[in-house]
Amino acid sequence: MRRRRVFADRAEGGALLAERLAAFGLADPLVLALPRGGVPVGAEIAKRLAAPLDVVFVRKLGAPHEPELAIGSVAYGSSPEIVLNAKLVHALALDADYIEAQAVRERATIEQRRRAYEGLRPNVDPSGRAAIVVDDGVATGMTMQAALRSVRRTRPSRLVAAAPVASRQAVAMLRREADEVVCLSAPRRFLSVGLFYRDFAQVTEDDVARLLREAAVRTAG
Repeated sequence: MRRRRVFADRAEGGALLAERLAAFGLADPLVLALPRGGVPVGAEIAKRLAAPLDVVFVRKLGAPHEPELAIGSVAYGSSPEIVLNAKLVHALALDADYIEAQAVRERATIEQRRRAYEGLRPNVDPSGRAAIVVDDGVATGMTMQAALRSVRRTRPSRLVAAAPVASRQAVAMLRREADEVVCLSAPRRFLSVGLFYRDFAQVTEDDVARLLREAAVRTAG
């Protein structure tokens, strides 16, 4: 794992991850990307491994008056997986009612996005397959952690966490959650994911839809 690396864009990060993952010889792989930024990365991996591309729905839970400050995250499922930053929750004196209200709101957003993607994705059951959970970068790791725990419930044969770049703290945490962690760069100083890409343009819903359609056509063919 190289300490510092800058990728041209998410597609390059995904292609390089795919090379590393191909060496694992994963049986019956399924790529599960975190939308939106993880989808271009996952699309390259799915292409290289000839695997279906699906998404795993996760939303962060924001702090009061500071929605960009994540106090945790929630992943879609019959029993939604919620991960909290206990230290931050305690420091902000947040009660269960606030957390539940945030989780309900974000689950509603997840449901809207899930319906928007209906018919664009194969919705493959990860049970018994090698599930590769992908994002474009992992800073705190809370969204990836919630995603991994949600996917773990489906009983995949192997659970892999993959990202082009992650903080060292996140990598250590992911190793406790996944059977394998594949990360190309874990720099000592990690300020934001975008600093490790020359092109970190916003991924739109149209981008996600196009990539999911293209992957579905490849898989069907």
